[in-house]
Amino acid sequence: MKKDLTILLILALAGFAAADSSRPNILFIAADDMKPLLGCYGDSYAQTPNIDRLADSGTVFLNAHCQWAVCGPSRASLMTSLMPETTGVTGFKQMRAKRPDLITLPQHFRDNGYETAATGKINDYRCVAGGRANDDIQSWSIPYDFAANGAYRSATKVATDNPDIPDDQHGDGKICNRGLELMKQLAKGDKPFFLGVGFQKPHIPFIAPKKYWDLYDRETIQLAEWQKMPINGFTYTWNGGKEVRGYIDVPNKGSIAEDKQRELIHGYYACVSMVDAQVGRLLNQLEELGLSDNTIIVFWGDHGYHLGDHGEWGKHTNMEQATRVPFIITAPGLPASGKPVHPAGFIDIYPTLCELAGLAIPDPVQGRSLIPVLKDPDARVRNGIISMFRRSGRMGYAYRTDRYRYIEWIKQGSLDSRELYDYETDPNETRNLAADEKQKPLMKELAAQLREDGIGCDILLKTKP
Repeated sequence: MKKDLTILLILALAGFAAADSSRPNILFIAADDMKPLLGCYGDSYAQTPNIDRLADSGTVFLNAHCQWAVCGPSRASLMTSLMPETTGVTGFKQMRAKRPDLITLPQHFRDNGYETAATGKINDYRCVAGGRANDDIQSWSIPYDFAANGAYRSATKVATDNPDIPDDQHGDGKICNRGLELMKQLAKGDKPFFLGVGFQKPHIPFIAPKKYWDLYDRETIQLAEWQKMPINGFTYTWNGGKEVRGYIDVPNKGSIAEDKQRELIHGYYACVSMVDAQVGRLLNQLEELGLSDNTIIVFWGDHGYHLGDHGEWGKHTNMEQATRVPFIITAPGLPASGKPVHPAGFIDIYPTLCELAGLAIPDPVQGRSLIPVLKDPDARVRNGIISMFRRSGRMGYAYRTDRYRYIEWIKQGSLDSRELYDYETDPNETRNLAADEKQKPLMKELAAQLREDGIGCDILLKTKP
């Protein structure tokens, strides 16, 4: 009898292992400060063949937005599917300080039989205990490895640099090398895996090996068409490009000369192409290891970036160029080359991956699964997506729909001001329409939708429109 029970137990465990190994792997690729300057997003100037190749096999979310346009809050929100007010990370506070019991996306996969590993920047270093050395220790079953130590650094604090060095002397080349090592290690295991590879570029300073700069002709770079504040706009909407102005070759205030603007944009594109090359290396090895047919791939940039529009450089706003992000998913068995235009958010990644992998979605999760959209790019799971930002004692809530951006700025518990932009008639955000009497019915409707979708936005829900 005892022998029979032992045999049954062995068979049961073997069956569990077989079922477990059939679950899809996850390759989770991040880029720091990358806006959608990619061929697959319609940018014909960008040299991004590898990310475009990935896009051809999956879904490209054309209207995806982060929940706070700064690295720390954006990544904490993405990794937990909780809005920044719920995580408590609205700057660079530790992610688990307010919510020590939270379960991150890779932690949930680890708890459900996955081997989890990461290199580079996945969570923000300043938002986790132990910082760069640990990332988030609960998330990874294999000890985290930053991998970019000893990378090339400019001798002076300049905003751009194009050293003639091989990729593996650059931080992102080192991160990619470690990602490739981890992929080989994970492929030999008997568990499905969740592998995070987080590249540091195109975050300023715009440093990339010379060969990526050589892909672009600086004289043909187009500058931002609208370099002024919006008509009827508010000064507190903007950050003044403080991040770029911290470098010795960029003026502390005032306008930036056109040749310097072109140099900055050139450097940004070069960094994007360098990241693209590393993504290609990851995709190639995934194919060589025979893992492509059973691996979900997610590519994302943690927020957007102003490159001169409205005279702004950097993130730190509630506007389109700061909140709009590249977001691509490929998954075995799902249609390719979909390009949905309905809004999506980073809080939606967590429940989507859970459903794709057959895992229960933990509570609380504030995002929505995008599986209907992955199956049909015309499907819709939300009317709009919320991005937040704090400025000058005000909390701003931006609500992006298919066509509009509606923003409420709340100060001391009362509605202080509003903004409205129509991307069908004004894609460059040249005019705030909120003061137009004809827009009152629309703003009333958008204010109601904003609150309907405002889960996790405590200040908003306590404020009358």
